[in-house]
Order: sequence, then C-alpha cells, then structure tokens
Amino acid sequence: MSRPGEPEWFGTAADALPEDSEDSVLVGRIWHPAAGGPSPVIVRDGDIFDVSVHFPTVCDICELPDPAAVVSVLDGEFVGSLADILANTGAAIRDRTRPWLLAPVDLQALKAAGVTFAVSMLERVIEERARGDLSLAADIRQRMLADVGADLRDLAPGSEEAARLKTQLVAEGIWSQYLEVGIGPDAEIFTKGQILSAMGTAVPVGVLAASAWNNPEPEVALIVASTGRIVGATLGNDVNLRDVEGRSALLLPLAKDNNASCALGPFIRLFDDRFGLDRVRGLEIELDIRGEDGFHLNAVSEMAQMSREPEALVRQLIGPHHHYPDGAVLMLGTMFAPIQDRDHPGEGFTHKVDDVVRISAPALGTLVNRVRHAEECEPWDFGVRDLMRNLVRRGLL
Repeated sequence: MSRPGEPEWFGTAADALPEDSEDSVLVGRIWHPAAGGPSPVIVRDGDIFDVSVHFPTVCDICELPDPAAVVSVLDGEFVGSLADILANTGAAIRDRTRPWLLAPVDLQALKAAGVTFAVSMLERVIEERARGDLSLAADIRQRMLADVGADLRDLAPGSEEAARLKTQLVAEGIWSQYLEVGIGPDAEIFTKGQILSAMGTAVPVGVLAASAWNNPEPEVALIVASTGRIVGATLGNDVNLRDVEGRSALLLPLAKDNNASCALGPFIRLFDDRFGLDRVRGLEIELDIRGEDGFHLNAVSEMAQMSREPEALVRQLIGPHHHYPDGAVLMLGTMFAPIQDRDHPGEGFTHKVDDVVRISAPALGTLVNRVRHAEECEPWDFGVRDLMRNLVRRGLL
C-alpha cells in the first residue's frame, strides 16, 4: 500500500506514457460502463477519447493502410483524464460506474517468441536439466556455462556456424530442445493466451498457486496486421512458470497460459516517422520488482542483443504458411535471467504474492502489475461472443 502523499503502487499518468508522448500516436482500450463494454481510445495531452464510433475495435485501426496517419487526426468523445482513469483502474475498490483501462488489443491473436536471447536460452536449458527443481539450478548453471560458454549471442540462428555447434554439442551429449530453437533455423513461437484474455496496466497478473519457481518476462510486443505488416509496439509481461516448463516442454501451455498470465500495455504506440522498428531494436526494457518482504530486483533487457531480427520472427509467425485474419500481437522474448537469490543462497528468484512488477521503456511508458495467484485474479469472462453482441447492441456493427 502507498503511504499518504506517495504515488500509488501503479504509478502516475506520466509514468504510463512515453517520455515523448506529445510526439506519440497512442491507441488503447477502456471499459466504458455507459456502453456496457470496451471501447478503443486515443490519448492526447493526457486525456482519453473514445473513438468507437469510427472504429469498433482496435483491430479495425491496426488493419488500416496507415494507422498512425488516420489516428493522429481522428476526433473522439472525451471520456476523462488519463490520471483519473488510471487511478480508477488500480483502485483497491474500483468505481464501476466510471471507465477503467484494459489491455490495448482485442481481436488480435496473443503470440510470443521464446529463447530469442542467448542468456535466456541458457536459462531454459537449465530449467530443463533441473526438471523444474529450483534447488538444482545454481550447480547446473555453473556447469553449463563451462560446457557451452556464454558467447552465443553473436551466433546467427540457422547459420552454418550454428549447425557446426549443434553437431559438436550433440557429440558431447549436451544438446537441448532449447538450444535447437535458440540457434536452429526455426524460432519458438507459441500461443501466450486466448483472444481478449490479456490484462492491462494497474491490475494483477497471475501465477498458479502450486508454482514454486516463476518469474516475469519483460518484453516488447509487436502489433502485426493480418498482412504481416508491423504497425506498432507495446510492452508485455510474459509471465512464466519455470518449474512447470522445466518438468517438460510439453507443459508449455500450462506454464504460459493461465488466468491473468499475460499483460500488455499501457498503450500501443503506432509506427510513424518518429517511431518504428529501428527504435524498437535499440530499446532497453527496464524491469523493477519490489516485494512486500523488502526484496528489490532491477534489471535491463537490451533489444540490441536479440539473436533473431524482429522481422524474421514476424515472417515465421505469419505468411503463406499461417494466416491471422485479425492480426496478432507478438511478444519478442527477453534476455532477463532471474538468478538473483531471494530467500536462500543458490535458489535464485521466484515471485511472492503482492510483488509489484514494473516494465518500462522511455519510448513506450510503463506497464505495472501486482502479482497474485491466478486462481484468485478476476476471472476472464468477456469473450468474443460478448464483444460482438455488445457492439451490435451499441449500433457499431
């Protein structure tokens, strides 16, 4: 809880916005109580405007030939200040007669790429070898670094050099399915959650109560139109259960897709002349975790250290081999390797209930969530049928 005079745990409106917000084209979503459903919104000068009369869904905006050009001159209905709406979103007792923020995407598929950084690739191998046992991780980590080395970041996935390394590692008996997707030709791209299930900022994210080894994954998420064109970016938290995935990679759906286990936001920053893939490649994503027990962890994930190019990941996601008629969100992975001990030497990091997780980048703002057990988070109960019925009732379809 915040002390009197201190900012709330979820931060301020200024924190939620890019540092150059006046030069940013920002799209999001709110729950609009008067409409009984969600509305796409735009952000201007710290105020929120409903644009559902023009575009019923964020997906409709992202499918435009030039979304930023249209949104930058779009008129909308004033809903309220971002400060007030953010405060209601994160309030201990929310006023359900007033708007609150949602995740900034709607009909897009929720996808994620894994093992896209050398450091996190080695951590996935360690999880696999530890079979999900946190107490074994430190010793395995030391031996793995001695066997494989930490200089894999310059190795181009799918290259001849990568193939030679694979042959060598197989001969030495230390090949792993995570090394396969880390340096092999095919990326790991999986379904992170179901359509409309993502959480936004200032609300809880969930880990299963039975999980004893888990962590956030601070990431950039690309917004991809149905044509495969990248139209914007936002921040994401790909919450991960390390003990579950470590037991078996076939348990990846259980490790990744649970109630409230995907967070995106606060807003989509649409690509324009000021912000595009070049800036995304150079972003540094800061992670800050603070626990009720006094624990504090701060780390940075540098996009420049990705092993695969963002465009290459998008080409593996969508193309002649696979279509997404409503577009997709693609979380790009993280170099964050949570090995800082929290409770006992050698056991590394795992979440505790009420941890506050801040994921930020100057060009995208700050996504803030508090950790709860997934079973206790607000259930996801507004699906695609509900959205379609609501839009029809409002005369928007």
